[in-house]
Amino acid sequence: MTEGWIAGWRRIVPVAVIALVIAVMLWTALSVGIEATPESPSFTPAALLLLIAIGVVAGIFGGLIGVGGSTIMLPIMYFYLGFPAPIAIGTGLFVVIFTSISGASGHLVRGNLDRRVATWIAIGGLVGVLVGSWLFSSLVDYTHVLGLVLGLVFLAPSINMIREGIWPGTGLEPEHIGGSPPGYLLFGTGIGVLTGITGLGGGYALVPGLIYLFSAPVRITMGTSLASMIPMAIVGGGIKLTEGYVAAGAGLVLAAGSIAGAQIGAAAIRRFRPATLKLIFGLYFLYAATRFIAEFFGFGLP
Repeated sequence: MTEGWIAGWRRIVPVAVIALVIAVMLWTALSVGIEATPESPSFTPAALLLLIAIGVVAGIFGGLIGVGGSTIMLPIMYFYLGFPAPIAIGTGLFVVIFTSISGASGHLVRGNLDRRVATWIAIGGLVGVLVGSWLFSSLVDYTHVLGLVLGLVFLAPSINMIREGIWPGTGLEPEHIGGSPPGYLLFGTGIGVLTGITGLGGGYALVPGLIYLFSAPVRITMGTSLASMIPMAIVGGGIKLTEGYVAAGAGLVLAAGSIAGAQIGAAAIRRFRPATLKLIFGLYFLYAATRFIAEFFGFGLP
C-alpha cells in the first residue's frame, strides 16, 4: 500500500508542479500584455489562444524530434500575428529556453537522455555561443552566405534521413552514443558558434550530427539534443531579452504552451519506430536546409 501511494505521488507531483508553473506564466503574461513595440499586435482573446496553440505544437514537435521549435513559432508570429521580425526572432529564442528544459526533463525521466554526452556538448556550446555572438558584429554582412553554405551542407543528411526513414535497413540500432569527450566538446563548440552567428537554436544541427558523427540511437539523440541546447538557449534568449527584442507577455504564453507540449512529445516518442522518427526529422531538416538556400536567393519561406 505504501509503495503504491508513493508511486502515485511521484506521478502526481511533477504534473502538479508543471501545471502551477504554466498557470503562473499565463497570469504574468496577462498582467504585462503581449505588446513589445507600437507595431506589435494587441492582446486579444483570439491572439492569446493562438499563441497557446502555437506553443503547444512547437513543444510537441520539439519534444518529439529534439529541436527548440523556433522555426514553427517565428513565421506564425511574423506573418500571421504581425510581430516585427526582430521581436519574432528574439521571442522565439526566448521560448526555446523553456521548450528545451521541459523536453529534456521529460526525456530524462524516461531514460532517453545521455547526461554525460549532453554535459560535454553543453559546455562546448556555451563557449561557442559566446564566441559566435562576439563574431556576429564582424560577420553580420555575411550571415546570408553562411546560411547558403549551411543549407547546402544540410541537404545530404536530410535526404539520407528521409531515405532511411522510408527504407530502413535491417541492422540493429546502437545502444549508446559513440565518441569521446573531446569530440563532444568540439562538436558542441561548433554548434554554439553557429548559434551565436545565425541566431538559431542548435537542434537543427545537433540531431543529425549526433546520429551520423557519433552513431547515436535516435531516441537518445532527441533528449540529449534538448539538454545540450539549454545553456545556448539561455545565453541566446537572455541576450535578446536584455536587448529588448522579446515580447515578454507573448513569450510567456508561448512558453507555457511549449512546456506542456514538450512533455507530450517526450512521452509520445516511444510510440514511434526509429525509422519514423528519422523520416519526421529528415523532412524537418530538409525544410530548414531549403529555407537557408531560399533566403540567400531572396525567396522567403514561411
